[in-house]
Amino acid sequence: MNTQEIMDLDKEYVMHTYGRQPIALQKGKGAVVWDVEGKSYIDCVAGIAVNNVGHAHPKVVEAICKQAKNLIHTSNLYYIENQAVLARKLAEVSPHNKAFFCNSGAEANEGAIKLARKYTGKGEIITMKNSFHGRTITTLTATGQVKYQKGFGPMTPGFKYVPYCNVNAVADAITDETAAVLVEPVQGEGGVIVPPEGYLKELKKVCHEKDVLLIFDEVQTGFGRTGQMFASQTFDVTPDITSLAKAIAGGFPMGAVLAGKEVGETFQPGDHAATFGGSPLACAAANASINTIIEENLPEKSRENGAYFKNKLETLKSKHDIIKEVRGVGLMIGVEMNFECGSLVDEMRENGIIANCTAGNVLRFVPPLVISKEQIDTVVSVLDEVLGDH
Repeated sequence: MNTQEIMDLDKEYVMHTYGRQPIALQKGKGAVVWDVEGKSYIDCVAGIAVNNVGHAHPKVVEAICKQAKNLIHTSNLYYIENQAVLARKLAEVSPHNKAFFCNSGAEANEGAIKLARKYTGKGEIITMKNSFHGRTITTLTATGQVKYQKGFGPMTPGFKYVPYCNVNAVADAITDETAAVLVEPVQGEGGVIVPPEGYLKELKKVCHEKDVLLIFDEVQTGFGRTGQMFASQTFDVTPDITSLAKAIAGGFPMGAVLAGKEVGETFQPGDHAATFGGSPLACAAANASINTIIEENLPEKSRENGAYFKNKLETLKSKHDIIKEVRGVGLMIGVEMNFECGSLVDEMRENGIIANCTAGNVLRFVPPLVISKEQIDTVVSVLDEVLGDH
């Protein structure tokens, strides 16, 4: 089918929950994707910070194909070798040594919230304004943006919101009923908001002093995106619980909740579950993806090429006064404009670059970590040309 035929079929049979771009992608390799008409694009979205190892990485493809020929699904009624190996691998590369596996970022955040409530015996969760934690009713409630909640009430009770990057507000909001503080180390959907130096350390200190758990939502920041395997390592802060998804399995749907031994052993049989969580196939993909991230030094490449990308964008800022700010860490970069930037996304796509707009006026660049400097140069050149028309 061509693009129009696919769009017509989608319109007829698929619930209209996405504002899709008018292209249908068919294949990808590294940081490049092709649509069904054969046009190529440099991908600066990466499935929304998912394809960190690049599209169709041969090691991930091989692992999925090999596992699919043997065993795709068993449920968690039985032991799963790939799952046990993955849990050990995550213990080796993260600040935690216990894992629960699920299928998405929203599920991971749900699991983290349940774990915090079970461990503390308390129900209140403090989250940040402008945050984003998922689309289930509870993670939608945790999300500190009213626009996402509108029309879906009543919301889940037990949540309280404070301004991001304001430790005093968190300290003032904590009560005897507070179980945990849930925070994105870098706010992604909120516009790629990077906290000031010391904020996350101070947040950890407040939580420790008040005997409250600290949960990092690393769904978007994990697996090399910020220049270390996890943003907790980038900012040198160890949370009590971490939620993961997106890049964990190289594009295969998966999520995880990580915690230290004491907190992680709170869950007992029957407390939490996911039929498809940690399947042999998902874990095979995740093991291959994490091995690739390590073997190809992708966190280091994220740091190096992220700095290169930001520097190029800063040069554009000095040339185009419609750019308000360039910010980010590693290959998680936001370019804030002084106008709604949806039209820029369209114009860049027409010129062979896939980007996206978040928070209304922020161009978000979260490309595969394998993107090259030459490809970054092309992206910046196209953006320069597009901005010249505004």
